[in-house]
Parts: sequence; C-alpha cells; structure tokens
Amino acid sequence: MPDTETLIGQMRAKGPGLRSLGYRIRFDLTDTEESILLDGTGGQASVEAATGTEEADTVLSLSSDNLAKLIGGRLSPMLAFTTGKLKVEGSKGVAMKLASLLDED
Repeated sequence: MPDTETLIGQMRAKGPGLRSLGYRIRFDLTDTEESILLDGTGGQASVEAATGTEEADTVLSLSSDNLAKLIGGRLSPMLAFTTGKLKVEGSKGVAMKLASLLDED
C-alpha cells in the first residue's frame, strides 16, 4: 500500500499535464482516512495533503492502491467507477476530464 507522500509525488510528476484541469479535486483515501487535494485552478497544478474538509468541485473516494493504479495507468477510471472501486461526489464531468488528462502520457 503506497503512502500518501508517494501518491502526492506520483501526482506531482503528472503536473504539467494537469495544468489545464481548471478544477479542484479531493481524493479521499478509504483505507488510510487521509486526503489529497489537487488544485488545477491556477497556472500550475498543485498537489498537497488535505484534511478531508477542503472545498472541491469533485471528491473521489478510493483506496490508496487503486489511486496508485489510476495514476500509473494500470486501472481504467471507468472500470473503477463501474465496479465500485471509485466513488464520485460532485461533478462527474470533472472526474472524466481528470481521467482523460491522466491518460495523455
């Protein structure tokens, strides 16, 4: 199970591709009770540890293992959603935009 700092590092590595996101997405990790906030509203995407109460356009709830797989391209966002491994609160369109940006590698 990857720790939060490892996941943040992996997301920061995707930073250049996430600049055009234009939204705030919070990832609530179901297995560690921790959160990560991806803020793509500035000229540069920022990824930081969060408390789980920050405002976000979309909140994605999933395990840290599944988040690592999503970031690494080893788990399809649609498959994760349809199998219940990923829960989306808020705008599903924002989640889809994030999925397409993660797939651009």
